[in-house]
Amino acid sequence: MIINFSTINKVRLDEFLRQNLREKLENPSLASNSKIRRLIVAGAVSVNSVQVRRPAFELRGLSHVAVDFDEKKFLYEKQPDDIKYEVTQKDILFEDEYLIVVNKPAFFPTEQTIVGGEKRDNLHDALVRFLWAQNPSLRNPPYAGIMHRLDRETSGAILFTKQRSVNAAIQKMFESHDFTKRYVALCSAGTQKCRLQQQKNFSQGYKWTVEQQMNRISPKSQAAKWGVVPKNQGGLYSRTQFTILENRAVDGVHSFLVEADLFTGRTHQIRVHLSFSGLPILGDELYGGHPYKRIMLHSALLEFLHPVTNQKLSIRCSPDW
Repeated sequence: MIINFSTINKVRLDEFLRQNLREKLENPSLASNSKIRRLIVAGAVSVNSVQVRRPAFELRGLSHVAVDFDEKKFLYEKQPDDIKYEVTQKDILFEDEYLIVVNKPAFFPTEQTIVGGEKRDNLHDALVRFLWAQNPSLRNPPYAGIMHRLDRETSGAILFTKQRSVNAAIQKMFESHDFTKRYVALCSAGTQKCRLQQQKNFSQGYKWTVEQQMNRISPKSQAAKWGVVPKNQGGLYSRTQFTILENRAVDGVHSFLVEADLFTGRTHQIRVHLSFSGLPILGDELYGGHPYKRIMLHSALLEFLHPVTNQKLSIRCSPDW
């Protein structure tokens, strides 16, 4: 169906459609800003009979806007296959009056997002429910501060604070690299040409470091993909040290169990660095891994000095694979 609009106002195309297209829908709240932008980028909008794919395009003078509109496709949202989950005592790896470390399951978001106009359940909200159940007399929800994040499919140890007073000290540890975050990953071998000259040395105990600039390499309209880029192309410095723990065969796929120590915390850093090394994570198809039931990455160790007691904490979390 083609929907036509006209205007003489000076206005951005995406803003114009937000104001006018929503009036055509039974439930205007479902026409999110991101859906409007995707509609334009997909080539479904023309101005004065010329296709326009730039959301920031400015309408000036008399403008005739035509939208090739399929409401069913426009409102469709892929439903995430999130698990239903509640934090229980067995999931708590460490807790005192200042900090709490939780063993996050795979297929559960760390923090709140909205899909189809509805809020998805997430670890932060589940933890708040758990803490409130411990202290039901509280009039307001207890505080839980997210100190770092894990991707939805990544499992393992994740730190929250229970008091805002320790947030700055924890953040300072991250910035000064005094906070150890160690992961383990199952990596599929042989799917890419290995970039390491020492590929033949990929055996138990072998160590190597990836130290590169990283930046987003996919268009913003597509799934976020990050990659290693030359220094003259900008990006952010990233560094990870890897160790081969053992060889494995997983569903007939030659794989390695790899330990990763993060020195920086860039988006998708471990996934990008392992793919760059020729050992993409099993299940990580975005970065060249063999198809599998999930991205096989797990947060296995958090090690740091307690911000109040100065006690060294070494909190381990073994994967269930």
